[in-house]
Amino acid sequence: MKLVSFVIPVYRNQGSLRPTYERIAGLFKDALASYDYEIVFVDDGSDDNSPSELLELHNNDKKVKVITFSRNFGQLAATTAGLNNIAGDCAILMSADLQDPVELAGEMVRSWAAGAEIVIGYRRGREDGPVATLASKIFYFFMRAIYPRMPGGGFDFCLLDKVCVREMNKILDKNRFFQGDVLTLGFSVKFIPYQRLKRTLGKSQWTISKKIKYFVDCLVTSSYFPIRLMSMVGFVTAAAGFAYGIRIVFVRLHHNTPFTGWAPIMILILVIGGLLMSMLGIIGEYIWRIYDEVKKRPNYIVKSRYW
Repeated sequence: MKLVSFVIPVYRNQGSLRPTYERIAGLFKDALASYDYEIVFVDDGSDDNSPSELLELHNNDKKVKVITFSRNFGQLAATTAGLNNIAGDCAILMSADLQDPVELAGEMVRSWAAGAEIVIGYRRGREDGPVATLASKIFYFFMRAIYPRMPGGGFDFCLLDKVCVREMNKILDKNRFFQGDVLTLGFSVKFIPYQRLKRTLGKSQWTISKKIKYFVDCLVTSSYFPIRLMSMVGFVTAAAGFAYGIRIVFVRLHHNTPFTGWAPIMILILVIGGLLMSMLGIIGEYIWRIYDEVKKRPNYIVKSRYW
């Protein structure tokens, strides 16, 4: 029997872990009865009752495996740790908040068995609030400019063949765009749409600050566009300043008109100064990521492992 591994990051998901486990286990009693499974929960430093619930699940079913971190390292680190510790012929990545339909995993496995090396469940629609929906549309609008194959609603729920998992495990970057990494592997991909459900248990830990950092990480690590845009803006500003300087000299020599006006000078200083500070900020975003990589600190620290 082929083994299907589930990788599920956990952070303050008490109350939703047992239902998630039961729905997965139910699949392998019915739709996926010809496959075996393991579920790797990675607790990302939860400070609620999630670790106790996971340990209880492990004690009742040894197919449930648990990794706990020493502190919160982020969802990407938890996903990476899960992929580093699976034994399956394929891996299904999903969340623990019950917003992704577990039943879709059956269709993913069947698509994988038919030859697809990556199966992506993408969000055709979502039952979240209007602000979250609008933010998602704006974010993936920019991401599709960088990754043309990126589905409009993005994705977190996907299946990777073990060959893809091996290649993903070779990527050791600290500040990554995981979805972009999946799409650039180059393997055959099948897309399956689904409706993302509204969260009914717990509160989302995907805060505004985390979303902003994720957006900047995606933009900076996935593209050289900010640097090139900075160079273009600098060139255009310099050309405009040079042209304006020629005009001032021409007017002064041919019309004997003195250059007067404090306002134009201040406007130029403020505009150019603002551009320079913005450019330094963009350069800083690249530099601190280089610094973060050079330090070579671990992406995560495992506190305990229940196997």
